[in-house]
Amino acid sequence: MNRTRADVLLLLVAFIWGTSFIAQKQANEHMGPISFVGLRFLLSWILVAPLALREQLKNPPSRLNKADLALAGLIGLFLFAGAAVQQVGLLTTTATNGGFLTALYVIFVPLIGWPITGRAPRALVMVAGLVSIAGAWLLTEKGQFQRWTGGDTFLLVADIAWAAAISLIPVFLDRAERPFFLAFAQFGVVAVCGLIGGLGFEPISREGLAAALPSLLYAGLCSGGIAYTLQILAQKYTPPAEAALILSLESVFAAFSAGVLLSERLTAPALLGCALIFVGVILVEAGPARQAGEQGAKDR
Repeated sequence: MNRTRADVLLLLVAFIWGTSFIAQKQANEHMGPISFVGLRFLLSWILVAPLALREQLKNPPSRLNKADLALAGLIGLFLFAGAAVQQVGLLTTTATNGGFLTALYVIFVPLIGWPITGRAPRALVMVAGLVSIAGAWLLTEKGQFQRWTGGDTFLLVADIAWAAAISLIPVFLDRAERPFFLAFAQFGVVAVCGLIGGLGFEPISREGLAAALPSLLYAGLCSGGIAYTLQILAQKYTPPAEAALILSLESVFAAFSAGVLLSERLTAPALLGCALIFVGVILVEAGPARQAGEQGAKDR
């Protein structure tokens, strides 16, 4: 795989995540948020288990030491924190606030990744991030932020957890080229934490579970099992800050899916916001594209 193919995979991930936002909101109407997260990632864990086993049986399999296992577990805990806190936040925040706040992780990723990797983010990446944030602002209702709620605070905490997970994934892949194991491990951590926390403290009924089943299947198999695994595979080749910017297109796909599935009309400012987020992604892709062109000219 090369950088271009990895970026295309991240674009697909953003599409799946954007279209799953509606499923996540609907699931909160039928079951507890932590229980939903636990069951969702249990499905993801089951889906990726055969791939992790196949990877383990490859000859010779790469060895994992205790530090690698601890790092995989830590990434899983960050993923659980992000998924659980976001799901709880969706209970009380408005769609207006939620869409904007979720996009803020594009700024947190380069800031958190800086001390982890020791490499300062490129100026172009920060500019592209700010352009994308401006686009996310225009995707809110009439470009206005509504009254602050407790759910908004939860979404900010979730952003930090997402950013930490995105920043640590390439660190693990540099130490051990076991992407399917990482997916398997982090899904397992989230499933265990979610099931213990959710089923232990949240009420659940057979009727609620049946009503939430379509949301569980889509979020667990597509958004979780497929999209998160593709994200790990792609981040071997796309740096975290650039990956976060491509993934920020999630908010664009969420807006369009709401328009198609919920008949919500996209306003002119919202369309401009979508365009700005695309500009941010194009800006961050300009550097690698130019380098690839220069390398191709040299090879000729």
